[in-house]
Amino acid sequence: MTGDWRRLHPLSPVVRGGRGLIAVVVILIPSLLRGGDTGTRYALLAVAVFMFAMGFIRWLVTRWRIDDDDLRIEAGFIGRRSLRFPLAQVQAIDIVRPGLARLLGVAELRLRMGGSSGGSARLAYLRESEVEPLRTEMLRLAHGAPEAGPDEVPAWIAEHLVSRVSTWRLIVSILITESGVLAEGVLVVLVVVGVIEPGAAAGLFSGGAAWAVGAGTQIWRRFNQEYNLTVAEGPDGLHVRGGLVALTAETIRPGRVQALRLVEPAIWRLLGWCRLEVDLAGKQKSEGEGRAQRGQLRALLPVGNRATAEELIDRLMPDRPRELVPPPRRARWKSPLRYSLLAYGRTDTCVATRSGRLRRVTVWVPLEKAQSLRLVQGPLQRRLNVASVHVDVAGKALHAIARDRDATEAQRELDTLAELARAARNVA
Repeated sequence: MTGDWRRLHPLSPVVRGGRGLIAVVVILIPSLLRGGDTGTRYALLAVAVFMFAMGFIRWLVTRWRIDDDDLRIEAGFIGRRSLRFPLAQVQAIDIVRPGLARLLGVAELRLRMGGSSGGSARLAYLRESEVEPLRTEMLRLAHGAPEAGPDEVPAWIAEHLVSRVSTWRLIVSILITESGVLAEGVLVVLVVVGVIEPGAAAGLFSGGAAWAVGAGTQIWRRFNQEYNLTVAEGPDGLHVRGGLVALTAETIRPGRVQALRLVEPAIWRLLGWCRLEVDLAGKQKSEGEGRAQRGQLRALLPVGNRATAEELIDRLMPDRPRELVPPPRRARWKSPLRYSLLAYGRTDTCVATRSGRLRRVTVWVPLEKAQSLRLVQGPLQRRLNVASVHVDVAGKALHAIARDRDATEAQRELDTLAELARAARNVA
């Protein structure tokens, strides 16, 4: 697998151009259903030809090889680029299989590099049969390990299962979320109005068609991304795999975790369910990623019991606070609805906060990832002699807020957290 220059799979232009063409067709569906005009059909044909031509040129000028312990990629038609990615600095090696790629028997290999930029190297696309062996070889080189025997499972890819999402539980959990209940309510209204007054139902549906499509798309996207989501533990972190149409395989190392969030909606708590999400560093800027990989928050446990969630949290943040302390009782005057859920705790390396009204939300932030610390005290908080301490991390996805603590305690915690965060960064 080392030495000579190699090209990507010849069907790579079809996958790249086909995904864009599908988006164009979806936009033009109304015109095509009405019969459309000749100009529309020619425009669609021109867009298709252009996309496939650009994809073919990109494939033609791209080549790659493994040179010693580096991955080298050369690309560019007018301006030639030669990129070198040291395998020793690889944070994770992910495998991505979009729907069209699965249909054509190809897959993408994505290397996430260390550092704050969250950069990545992409080999899109390779033959599906060679992706796993290539990933194994790259991991071996990254660990500096000798080659394994023919019947030996390499230590650098050995793993054991931690959790797997039940399909029926995932379906029920989506149906009883806020968006699911709202979509079901609208559907019931349309059916009832359709039975009573068919003419009014037609007008009502045409007026809310855009919203209905948006709600349906959101529900489908969540089901597609979280279907059969499996988490396994390996020597390099947690391996997360899942998807119905588009399959993703991602490795989450503890050093990439900026925060964890445990969400427990009121209805879910009656069933003993919860949702665990992880905020990963550098994901929002990675080039060429789909929506499932581009968003910072990644569902680690879409729906499951509390024991499974805590097992996953312990693997990523073993030094997390075990007990959280509520704020003083006078804070009830400021937050009567959420007071019973407010709590805060910390260790020397991690901060945990809990809040929420209908949804109980617990957030854990490793202090080495803290970007800023703030003490906030509004007019009512000054009257009650309480204040809130904010622990901010990079991005806007998550941050921890110790709400309505005693003012003296809040100031003391702010000073202590600044010292602990500095020490945690030095250790990291």
